[in-house]
Amino acid sequence: MDFRNSTDLDDSRLYAMFLRHTVPFRHERLTVRVRYSRGADFSGTCYYREARILVNVGRHNRYPYKMGTAIAKARSTPGGWYREVYYVTLANAEQLALFVYLHELFHYLVKQAKRSPKRKEAMCDRFATRALVDSYGRPVHRQSGRPVPRELWDFKDLSTFVAAAPRDRQMRLPLCGEIPVRILGT
Repeated sequence: MDFRNSTDLDDSRLYAMFLRHTVPFRHERLTVRVRYSRGADFSGTCYYREARILVNVGRHNRYPYKMGTAIAKARSTPGGWYREVYYVTLANAEQLALFVYLHELFHYLVKQAKRSPKRKEAMCDRFATRALVDSYGRPVHRQSGRPVPRELWDFKDLSTFVAAAPRDRQMRLPLCGEIPVRILGT
């Protein structure tokens, strides 16, 4: 992974967090850039052809950050459908950057698995939320603050959905001190 971070977040820690959730998928072609947004709280973009992910986090954000997601089941109504907003409370900017990265990574993995990347926003949010809940203990709750039971948002097998994405069985996580970080301007 060609990783560069131009924010004040710790390069090595952020890279390790990203890599932890990327392995065992092949990522040697992946280019990831983390930078400050121009005004939005956060944003992300995945360029499939270039295998490039951009992660933007707001410099002005305050933490803990209450992030609205599209992880709830869609409900039909006579006039269409709606989806309740469930929230994930993120402890710091690193977790926000990780959420955005994982969301965009899932888009990339869907494309690598030769599936249509259209209309996958809820699945991408679920993929990112699952990692934050399982690895960092982040809570999922309603606007009121009441917790949301996991079975209401974690109801699809996302691993099977991207199972055809290329994997490297030899891949391992780097040891501390092995994280390749390029210093900008050198």
